[in-house]
Amino acid sequence: MNRVKTTHVKHTLKARLALLVGLLLLLGACSNKRQTPVRALYYWSTTFVNDSLKTHFYHQHGVQRLYVRYFDVVKHPDKDPLPNATITFNDSVPQGMEIIPTVFITNDCMRQPATFAKQLWQRICQMNETHGIKNVKEIQIDCDWSKQTQDIYFDFLRQLHKMVEQAGLKLSVTIRLHQLAMPVPPVDKGTLMLYNTGDFRKLDYQKPILDPDVVRRYISGLRAYSLPLNAAYPLFRVRALFRGGRFIGLIHTKDEYPVLPTDTIAVRETSLTDLQSVQHLIMKHRPDVHNEIILYDVNNRNLTKYPFHTYEKIYNP
Repeated sequence: MNRVKTTHVKHTLKARLALLVGLLLLLGACSNKRQTPVRALYYWSTTFVNDSLKTHFYHQHGVQRLYVRYFDVVKHPDKDPLPNATITFNDSVPQGMEIIPTVFITNDCMRQPATFAKQLWQRICQMNETHGIKNVKEIQIDCDWSKQTQDIYFDFLRQLHKMVEQAGLKLSVTIRLHQLAMPVPPVDKGTLMLYNTGDFRKLDYQKPILDPDVVRRYISGLRAYSLPLNAAYPLFRVRALFRGGRFIGLIHTKDEYPVLPTDTIAVRETSLTDLQSVQHLIMKHRPDVHNEIILYDVNNRNLTKYPFHTYEKIYNP
């Protein structure tokens, strides 16, 4: 009788142990389950147009967030930093989509005490009100700060963060690859810029927009970087003008530069292979960066350069 009872107890303990192990494995699988990436785009034009092609892309690919560049802040000689290239809204923003007002600030603005945080915040709020933009939960600042301007820039961010936080919003900033080795800015989150990684001024350099070898050199510290991050990838191309092998400038509009018969126009564009190679690197070092993927940027050419399934692969690496 005791032997039967002992055997029953052993079987019960084994069953409970097996159940516990199963639960632990299930919990482990759930904790390692990858989050479906939030899909986003940068809108960097000076005119906001919501035409049928863009609307179709947003709906077709389930774009949830739109980072809209509202204006730049630039420094003119002997003047305080001023807004520049403010966006004009020809159409309303898409209904149901979260809008992230984004402001580009030149690094020169941070070479003296930055006292314009309040004015910048008020201008964003005014633009939101004027254009009926209500689904705003975050503000983003884009600035290529350096070691020399870091203290002033971070102080500016602290001032701005206090105002943004009081309104119940988050503050994010762009993070360039070289900034991963610098102190973390005092904000809620960052966007890792995975474009413009090289030098456009070199005629023989084919990958100035996104070079996997350059990314590989910079991301060793990505795991230890203490700021929550998302990732931004390029869709765009650039046209660089060279004269006698010397860089003249990037061509943005048709008549921006006089082009001589002997000039060279180098067209640079990221290959899908390189883009996916970088995505693989990010997944290897810190997969949570892909919890949100932003594509740069919205224009009709960029939204039609790939077939549907390719955009889907980029959005879900």
